[in-house]
Amino acid sequence: MADDFSTIPEHYHLAYKKLLASLKKKKTENSTDLLDRAFLLLVNSKKEHQPKSANDTVLNVINASLIAINDIGLGRTSLISLMVSHTFDLFAPDYDAIKKQFGSDVAIITEGLANVANIEERAKSSQAENFRRLLLNLAKDVRVILIVLAEQLELMRTMKHLLPEEQIRIASEAAYLYAPLAHRLGLYLVKSEMEDLSLKYTNRKTYDMIARKLSETMKARNSFIEEFILPIKTELTNQGFDFEIKGRPKSIHSIWNKMRKKQVEFEDVYDLFAIRIILRTELKNEKSDCWQVYSTVTDIYQPNPLRMRDWISVPKSNGYESLHTTVVGPGGRWVEVQIRTERMNEIAEKGVAAHWKYKGGEGEKGLDGWLGKIREILENPEPDATDFIDDFKLSLYSKEIFVFTPKGDLRKFPTNASVLDFAYDVHTQVGYTCTGAKVNGKIVPIRHIMQNGDKVEILTSKNQKPKLDWLNFVVTSRAQKKIRQALSEEKVREAENGKEIIKRRFKNWKIEYNDEIIRGLLKEYKLPNAQELYCLISANKIDLSDVKNFILRDEKIPEEPVLAPDTAEEQKTQQKPLRAVDYLIIDEKVANVDYKLAKCCSPIMGDNIFGFVTISDGIKIHRTNCPNAVQLIGKYGYRVVSAKWTRKGPESVFPVNLRITGNDQATILNSISEVISKDFGVNLRSMKLEPNDDAFGAVLTIVVRDLDHLGSLTRKLSSVKGIFSVHRLDSKT
Repeated sequence: MADDFSTIPEHYHLAYKKLLASLKKKKTENSTDLLDRAFLLLVNSKKEHQPKSANDTVLNVINASLIAINDIGLGRTSLISLMVSHTFDLFAPDYDAIKKQFGSDVAIITEGLANVANIEERAKSSQAENFRRLLLNLAKDVRVILIVLAEQLELMRTMKHLLPEEQIRIASEAAYLYAPLAHRLGLYLVKSEMEDLSLKYTNRKTYDMIARKLSETMKARNSFIEEFILPIKTELTNQGFDFEIKGRPKSIHSIWNKMRKKQVEFEDVYDLFAIRIILRTELKNEKSDCWQVYSTVTDIYQPNPLRMRDWISVPKSNGYESLHTTVVGPGGRWVEVQIRTERMNEIAEKGVAAHWKYKGGEGEKGLDGWLGKIREILENPEPDATDFIDDFKLSLYSKEIFVFTPKGDLRKFPTNASVLDFAYDVHTQVGYTCTGAKVNGKIVPIRHIMQNGDKVEILTSKNQKPKLDWLNFVVTSRAQKKIRQALSEEKVREAENGKEIIKRRFKNWKIEYNDEIIRGLLKEYKLPNAQELYCLISANKIDLSDVKNFILRDEKIPEEPVLAPDTAEEQKTQQKPLRAVDYLIIDEKVANVDYKLAKCCSPIMGDNIFGFVTISDGIKIHRTNCPNAVQLIGKYGYRVVSAKWTRKGPESVFPVNLRITGNDQATILNSISEVISKDFGVNLRSMKLEPNDDAFGAVLTIVVRDLDHLGSLTRKLSSVKGIFSVHRLDSKT
């Protein structure tokens, strides 16, 4: 094999040795013959060996392989598959040949990765559709998805060289699709890094601010952690435990999320880190040892009983097991403490791959059950990919409740699940005929929201059937899919009945039934398709005498088909002229389409922006750090167009919302007014005071020229005596 490696560039060889060293730590098979063969195939498939760079395919594959080993816990078979999959640019994949050379597992995984690569042509389908098709590979081998996540993370680590719009697209897709999937598969490390990198590229200012402040407070944080863990370490050592204690900071994205949700500054986020106690103990003693450590910690520090979480007795669906408590540490600061064993910690960080390693452990049932449900969804995917993704995401980040069947079996559901969700979980037919339930012995309606520990018995009636409004309160993807399926079948039956009715009438009227007449009726009644027309006729919501009058009145039936609402509205929008004063250059492929500044983020000149093609309102211009940006780019990437500021015109002024907080002194309003009107000559459109007994708060709507103008004004206001903070808001709400 040495001769085979002699012609390979040194930086490739060194990177491969690093990969082998990581693989050796996993203590899998010693033989690397097949992996060597796959690596040589990968290197030799590249026509030219290029110097080390960020977009070097060979190095990128090796780095993705390192993520697959170290962060996800995959093994040799997955690495071989990943390498082989990147040789397809030179030859058409011959899966029989791959199977013969590397085995059937590698052939199956390689085929799945090839399918994923083939759906990356986003111009041909929406990202939601691509993601649905990607998940189809989960039904064959979940390692396909895990390898894709490794490659996605490696791409995000090395995308500095990409164009800004590509960076934002990739970061948004990761936040919207891949990070939630990593979370659901239990890959905490991958999920956290993806979210942090996504924030870095979609909201760099916020990312840098939090990273800087974490760095500035590191010394004080480490000092506090040492003080906090000292008595715990002493007591556990005296009790004879073999353990390790770590203090880890929360991810930047997690801190930003808390700042947004609680509307607080960085300094007001107190739980910036968590203490983790990891025990080395035998499987049979895991529960008792964890609870003993919990008892020791809460003897030393006062716990908050409302923040206690027991995921050891009942693990999460992704296999996660741990005891969590929040206690009052030195100086009255709240500290989260996580207690788990080495086995639990590996599953917590590496998710589904570690779950396989410990097959037979207590986390197995929930995770296998979830994977089974995903396969069930994928067997009969919904026609609308967007609906599918919305349904799927419901089960990604949802918290869980635990309820009991009449026989005492425990079932898991997302929070806010109704008894109708429970009914569909029991059996599809039980869901169809559900009329209510007995919860803890009390009869409740189908909308009733279940709570932790409820005992649920479903009530049914053979006369019951699914209704459209059921979709408003079920939260599980299974229930939603089955209800839509039943409603669709009912609608088809209604449409067939309506079609027969109108055909008979046409025959009686001596009028030929044809598509041209139906298209004319669709236009007359403003309906999107013939099925809707037939359903209305079946339900007697269209008077057939009016239909006859329309046909006899308008003998000339339009020859062109009626456009679906989306297409029609978009064509109308494209006919709108551009405004007299243009501030923006929009992607040339959508020329002659009017644009508007989105109210959800109120972009101003100088902001990083993108355009989003709406159905009925032209192009909306959003900031790249708009609260809706991740969803718009991740979910509807095919509607996103590039946009940039070009020049200032006589009317180039933009409204901005600012929130100002300060002490409640009498002169603060005068000080703010002077800065705005006298120093900067800014027009103040409105001011809304926010009632607060202890401090001053107000939301101002002002008009500025551009981002520099806003920055100068913000700095000047921040320097006013008595003002605590000045922040730009996305909107008034």
